Amino acid sequence: MLPRYKVLIQYTLIVGITAFLIWFSLRGLVVTEGENKWIFLKRTWDTASKGWLLTMAAIAILSHLIRAERWRMLMEPAGYHPRLSNSFLSLMVGYLVNLVIPRGGEVSRCYNLYKLDKTPIETSFGTVVVERIVDMVCLLVLIAVSFVMEAENLLAFLDTLPFNSSGNSKLLLLMFFGVGIGLLVLVAWWLMKKNPKLVGRVVKVWKGFKSGLLTIFKLKNKSLFIFYSLLIWFLYFLMSYTVMMAFPSTSQLGIHAVLSLFAIGSIAMAAPLPGGTGAYHVLVPQGLVFLYQLPLADAVAFTFIFHGWQTAIMIVFGAVSLLVTSYRTKKNRLSVKPSSSTSL
Repeated sequence: MLPRYKVLIQYTLIVGITAFLIWFSLRGLVVTEGENKWIFLKRTWDTASKGWLLTMAAIAILSHLIRAERWRMLMEPAGYHPRLSNSFLSLMVGYLVNLVIPRGGEVSRCYNLYKLDKTPIETSFGTVVVERIVDMVCLLVLIAVSFVMEAENLLAFLDTLPFNSSGNSKLLLLMFFGVGIGLLVLVAWWLMKKNPKLVGRVVKVWKGFKSGLLTIFKLKNKSLFIFYSLLIWFLYFLMSYTVMMAFPSTSQLGIHAVLSLFAIGSIAMAAPLPGGTGAYHVLVPQGLVFLYQLPLADAVAFTFIFHGWQTAIMIVFGAVSLLVTSYRTKKNRLSVKPSSSTSL
C-alpha cells in the first residue's frame, strides 16, 4: 500500500503544480471588462490560419514516422526487425502516456512494441536511451545556434527567471542526490543478497539493455541515422515556424523569433510535468513579451493554442494507436490458438 500511496502523492503534486502554473499563466490574459478569457482564446483560435495549423500537424506526423524508422534502425543490429507500423504505433502510445506520466512513455512504448513484435523490453529500452542521448546533442546544438543568433536577448531573459541559487543550496542538492544514490545501491545489494535468483534476472536485463545501448556502434548505415536525426529536429523547427505563421500576432516576428521560441520551449519542456504543461505556459509567453514586446494577452493566447494543438495531435494519434495495438494483439492471440490446438 505504501508504494501506491507514494505514487498517489507524486501524481497529486504533479497535477497540482501543473494546474497552478496554468492558472498563473491565465492571470496574464487581461481582457476587456465583461469579456470571458475562454471566449478570448476561442477568438484567437478563430483568427488562426487553419491551413498553417494543418501543415504543422502533417509535419508533426512525418517527424514521428521518421523517429519510428530511426528507432527501428537501432534495433536491427541487436537482431530484431520490428515493422515500421509497429514502431510508429508504440511511439505514439508512448507520447500519449507521457501526457499523463512524465517520462513514462519511454517504458510504455517499449512494452507496447513487445506486445506487437516480441522485441525484448530491456533491449528496446537500451535503444531509447541511445535515442535520448542523440536527441539531447541535437537539442543542445539547436539551442546553441539560437543563443548565437539571439545571445543578448536570451541571456537577458534567462536572468529574469528564478533559476539562480546560492552555492550552499547547490551543495545541499548534490548531497541529497549522493545520499539518494547510496541508498538505492544499498537497497539493491540487500535485495539481491536475500534473493539469489534476482541476480540472474538483473544480469539478463543488463545484457539486453547493454545490447540496445551498443547498437549505435553497429549500425549498417550511420550516415542515414545521422540524416534522420537532423531531419527530425529540422521538422520540429518547421512545426514552430508554421504555428507562428498561423497567427496574425506572431506571423511577422521572423526566423529569429522561431529560434528563440524553440529554445525557451525546450527549456520549459524539460520540466518534469506532463508534456511540459504549465512550465511551457509560463515561460513562452514571458519570452514573447520580453524579447518581442508582444502584448501579454496575445502571447498567452498563442501559447495556449500552440501547446493545445500539439497536445490534441498526440492525444488523437496516441488513442488511435492504442486501439490499433489492442486490435492487433487480440488478433495475434486468436491466430495462435487454432494452430496450437491443431498441433495437439
